[in-house]
Amino acid sequence: MTDIRVTAPTETPPAARVGPRRPRVNPITVFLYTLLVVLAAIYIYPFLVQVATGFKTDAQAANESATLVPDPATTDAFEQLFTRSDFPLWTFNSLLVTICVTAGRVFFDSLAGYALARLRFGGRGAIFAAIVAVMAVPGVVLLIPKFLVVNQLGIYNSYAGMILPLLADAAGVFIMKNFFESIPVSIEEAARIDGAGTFRIYWSVVLPMARPALITLVILSFQGSWNELAHFIVSRSDPDLNTLTTGVAALAAGALGQGTQYPLKLAAALLMTIPVAVLFFVFQRYIMATAEGGVKG
Repeated sequence: MTDIRVTAPTETPPAARVGPRRPRVNPITVFLYTLLVVLAAIYIYPFLVQVATGFKTDAQAANESATLVPDPATTDAFEQLFTRSDFPLWTFNSLLVTICVTAGRVFFDSLAGYALARLRFGGRGAIFAAIVAVMAVPGVVLLIPKFLVVNQLGIYNSYAGMILPLLADAAGVFIMKNFFESIPVSIEEAARIDGAGTFRIYWSVVLPMARPALITLVILSFQGSWNELAHFIVSRSDPDLNTLTTGVAALAAGALGQGTQYPLKLAAALLMTIPVAVLFFVFQRYIMATAEGGVKG
């Protein structure tokens, strides 16, 4: 007869029946995130006050400047901007100047950066050293020379005087030069073997590969020229050539009447920040991607 043995089921140890352990909460991590939230709130609070104040009355803005809830909410400040001021003209001037300056900087900065990165000519190192040195010079130091040059060329009080001095900048040349140096030379040599000239290689081969650096340059150029104030003060005096920066500065000085006019001033500042904010949020993922663009493998 065959013995039949019944084996008792092995009990699972208590530890084995326990589900996945919850990750431990690191006090240091909690502290750092809390600190970041507090710092972010401190940083964004003035902007929220600006938005709220634009919809307040003059009385509430003066008496309850830090509140975030307009009571009552009104759009009088925005209506005054478009009916009692030249805000639409300022916006047009800013758009015209900014678009021209941004396009010019992208072209000239990338062209100069490519020349410094790839072309071999005498004095190239000295030129690049001078460009780096210019980056260390405060912009206010160059205001009087800018005025003298613009006036001597006969383009004072004109769009040309506002645009031409801003068509190139040292920081843009520096960014583009460093990016072009990260692109393998073999790609350009292959194009040169196919009969392409220097400018054709720059325009058709290298420049399309520099999209991350170009987008970064577009953002920086747009923001810089849109928010430019000092140069527009010394390059024109005609009120019809006011940009948003000079126009809003005039509003801050009480151009439309007496009193604080906080809603009017902050409403103008709010509208002025919208284009730059939109551009930044749309292209922000490209800002730190300037090291990309080389061919892999």
